[in-house]
Amino acid sequence: MTGSLLSPREHDEVLAAEHVLGVADQSERSATEARMRADPAFAALVVAWERRLAGLNDGFRHGPSTDLLPRIEARLFPLPAVAAAKAGRGQGLLRWLAGMAVALALFLLGIATLVPPRPVLVATLATPDHRLAYEVRSFGPTLRVTRTAGVPAMEGQVHELWVIAPDAAPVSLGLLDARPLEVDYPVPPPGWILAVSIEPEGGSATGLPTGPLILTARLGDST
Repeated sequence: MTGSLLSPREHDEVLAAEHVLGVADQSERSATEARMRADPAFAALVVAWERRLAGLNDGFRHGPSTDLLPRIEARLFPLPAVAAAKAGRGQGLLRWLAGMAVALALFLLGIATLVPPRPVLVATLATPDHRLAYEVRSFGPTLRVTRTAGVPAMEGQVHELWVIAPDAAPVSLGLLDARPLEVDYPVPPPGWILAVSIEPEGGSATGLPTGPLILTARLGDST
């Protein structure tokens, strides 16, 4: 249902949201699920939309009966007229879906812009005695990292945050100091690791950790 006028990022946002809302047809859902298995960043985007739209389920205990639509059709379209009625409804449905695609894209982009996402705890990186701890929370497509215990690194050093995908090299997400770190990054999928290393002031110059990893947390484990 996504339109061609969207940027690649907006296209992925709408595709992920459509999947969560359940408005895509079966072939589109299968294609999206296949991409989620092959593209961890896109899978994380779907998880972020699941958390963002979770509040829409509040107050709804049960869905409609699975045979509700067939019973309505049986009452509206008696058996001799079903074939003709389906042909007419098919053309009308295509026009309706085309209009809904545009409206849905605008609606979803509006949600992303106007509705503040609910913060979700992603991970806690802490020493065994919790004398040093950082909390990682998701605000939609943004991760916010806040030190909740302990002090910054010693003078001339800095704490650096890394994300590590399975069988991949660490990728720096930024430097940690007194202020919370906010980074435009989706929630990493289960099995990925967040880690904090001690680096020279200014951060690692090699693109990889040069000091010890003092804190780690595997996503999907209890936090």
